[in-house]
Amino acid sequence: MDDILSPALKLRREQSLYRQRRVVDGPQSTTLSLLGRTVLNFCSNDYLGLANHPDVISALKKGADEYGVGSGAAHLINGHSRAHHALEDELADFVRRPRALLFSTGYMANQGVITSLVGKGDDILEDRINHASLIDAGRLSGARLQRYLHADCGSLETKLQKSIQNVSGHPRKLIATDGVFSMDGDLAPLSALADIASKHNAWLMVDDAHGFGVIGKQGRGTVDHFNLDSTQVPILMGTLGKAFGTFGAFVAGSEVFIETLIQQARSYIYTTALPPAVAEATRASLTLLRTGDDRREKLAARIKQFRAGAHQLGISLMDSHTPIQPLIVGGSKQAMAISETLLSEHNIMVSAIRPPTVVEGSARLRMTLCANHTETHVDQLLTALDASIRTTAA
Repeated sequence: MDDILSPALKLRREQSLYRQRRVVDGPQSTTLSLLGRTVLNFCSNDYLGLANHPDVISALKKGADEYGVGSGAAHLINGHSRAHHALEDELADFVRRPRALLFSTGYMANQGVITSLVGKGDDILEDRINHASLIDAGRLSGARLQRYLHADCGSLETKLQKSIQNVSGHPRKLIATDGVFSMDGDLAPLSALADIASKHNAWLMVDDAHGFGVIGKQGRGTVDHFNLDSTQVPILMGTLGKAFGTFGAFVAGSEVFIETLIQQARSYIYTTALPPAVAEATRASLTLLRTGDDRREKLAARIKQFRAGAHQLGISLMDSHTPIQPLIVGGSKQAMAISETLLSEHNIMVSAIRPPTVVEGSARLRMTLCANHTETHVDQLLTALDASIRTTAA
């Protein structure tokens, strides 16, 4: 087996596509302990700085004292605790929908939703740069997967017009999109997508993993930002490991929709529930998130500072006003070189994103800003980024 697999690994190294893990000591923060040295962290999705918040840690410890560590079983056996149930109720209230359902990961949530709603003979239409979990779920569902051009409503309309639907609702049509695109940082045109979905009698699903906590009133996400309701966006998914600072995911919608998932979503039915203590920690983080306007204001200020500073230095960022700030480099080798220079010479950690995560020729540095970053941190990043670009270009 090793003889068969090794050449592919060798090729990935040669193409600067090899992926490696970095071992971090200590908690998530704006600074990390990496191999015995302290580095500035501009890789994290912990946008509001809640992953190491004392209230969240205290809730986790209290939850472990009350419920133990593991949940013991799947939700439908005996793993559904009072903590899980309370969190689902609070998440539903947060996003103003009748019900919410917890999943162990966002990947599993997207898989469970899509495979429960569409199958052979149906159509699923997805933005070309959707997260891999949405694309993989579409493929797994057996429905006809069509990928429209990024944020291009005309491209979506063209594909929908080729799909025929009869009055009984078969075949079904599902439009699925990220709310905030994880590698570009831009927002989906949700208002236009909702209009198109209504026009073509399709369902609209929004994966708002990177929107919750930082966008919309009280951080309710991109659907709230565009003032859309549950009729326009009947399927809403969010993750808990980003702005919430904990772990897991949830799906929110109508009573009938959630009950359908409980009956049919294999990635919900056939897996162990996340630890109840994590649910208790998430309840604490949700309280902080809802009252976190000061954190969102600080985050917005750091985003504005970074973009203004980059412009002054002649660094052309992508058009994003979210915490995700990508810089297109082009080649994977060059992206890796800048990332390694930032770390080795400036003690700053920035991810190099390469194919197949992004399309060929669009390798990039993906910088993420958090509410706990200071003005000094951002200035350090700008200075180091400018120097590293110049160094690797020489």
